Amino acid sequence: MAKPEKNVAKTKNKPVDFTLCITVLLLLALGIIMVLSASSPSALSDYGDSYTYVSKQALAAVIGLIGMFIISKIDYHIYKSFYKLAYIGSVLLLAIVPIIGDDINGAKRWIYIQPFGSFQPSELAKIGLIVFYAAYLANHRDELKTTWKGFVKPFLWLVPPILILVIFQDHLSASIVILAVISAMMVIAGTRLRDFFTLGVGAAGAGVGALVLMAQLTGKGGFRFDRITSFLDPWADQTGDGWQVIQSLYAIGSGGLFGAGLRTE
Repeated sequence: MAKPEKNVAKTKNKPVDFTLCITVLLLLALGIIMVLSASSPSALSDYGDSYTYVSKQALAAVIGLIGMFIISKIDYHIYKSFYKLAYIGSVLLLAIVPIIGDDINGAKRWIYIQPFGSFQPSELAKIGLIVFYAAYLANHRDELKTTWKGFVKPFLWLVPPILILVIFQDHLSASIVILAVISAMMVIAGTRLRDFFTLGVGAAGAGVGALVLMAQLTGKGGFRFDRITSFLDPWADQTGDGWQVIQSLYAIGSGGLFGAGLRTE
């Protein structure tokens, strides 16, 4: 008997996941409210309008919702056909940032494009790497129970983007996010947890050791450890590494654990 043809249209016409959609909308609304509460005093002082920053955020939210709706109508199987291109594009996008990117606060993580302003290519790279790994893990599903092909080999694909982010962009936070997301994808796909608890922990320790060694030998990235240890004496550098800790103490001191409520002026 002939195999039945796949009905791709069913993917487009599936009902909306109500729980997921409402969760996204609630988080989006909460985020906008928080932006309003946090930015209204400075917006009023700088521009004479308490809603300057939140207006931009709301506009970006609307554009994002429109994009979400459009993308939801695209059959996700299409992405699998260009997963290799997504990986190559992500690595190249990260690689050009140190060359043509703008230096902001001592780090090159942004590219400025008229008239839209600056953006971080690492955000696009995250999406590209997710597309790549979704297809890669699906194609190699039968190999995920082995240490080499199921754990080591998939992580080797992360070496180029992570090295670019850490060494050339000083963007450790993006590297950690990418590692966490890809690790979760691998576990869900079927990679053995024992490989994460053995090889994964060892690799993480080696990575931290490499960062410490790089900071000591070259002075590059030493600010990360200063930020981590700044809580011991934040007042020693009130406008630098201790700034965030001191501001959090002010916030708790004035608003307690539950805050002072929404403020718009």
